Amino acid sequence: MSDSTYKIFASSEFVERLISLDHLAIEKVVRAYTEHLFKGSLGLGFSEQEATELVQNVWGTFFDVLPNFKSNSHIRTFLFGILYNKAKEFKREKAKANQHESIDQVMEERFDENGGWKNHIVDPERFMVASQTLEIIEKCIEKLPLTQKMAFCLREIDDHGTKDICKILDVTTTNLGVLLYRAKNRLRECIETKIKV
Repeated sequence: MSDSTYKIFASSEFVERLISLDHLAIEKVVRAYTEHLFKGSLGLGFSEQEATELVQNVWGTFFDVLPNFKSNSHIRTFLFGILYNKAKEFKREKAKANQHESIDQVMEERFDENGGWKNHIVDPERFMVASQTLEIIEKCIEKLPLTQKMAFCLREIDDHGTKDICKILDVTTTNLGVLLYRAKNRLRECIETKIKV
């Protein structure tokens, strides 16, 4: 998103239009942030299907609370705050349900109607090296406590600034520094351990 768009979204005139549910203003915000929210959800370790559902929940909540939006923070910060809370809810519900994939789900996700692979096969050696590295990193990120994971993903994957992340996570700058320091240390230790094995 360009700096000019960011500033337009921060203007009191645009916020008023948004609060009054102006169709064009809403469309601009949805177009600007849906992909960012989706990528943020993936960065938190959700599957594409879960990320899609999570983003829909974020927009639903956003429109429910929009009339009470005070513009104390930028719309982007407000949306990622909702995403953070929805992600925590989603993880709690998932842990309670403790569901396991059924064989039917696995078959539907990986094979087409004719029994062929949905994704094309790549060079096995390149695939193994790339997938092992990516798998190690993903597993290590997944092991982070949710707040550390969110802080790390917002900073390193979504490229949010310190001020935005502090508002989204409702932490001080000092606390954010501690979260990022701990997240990076845990990731380094986890990756080093897995590479040695």
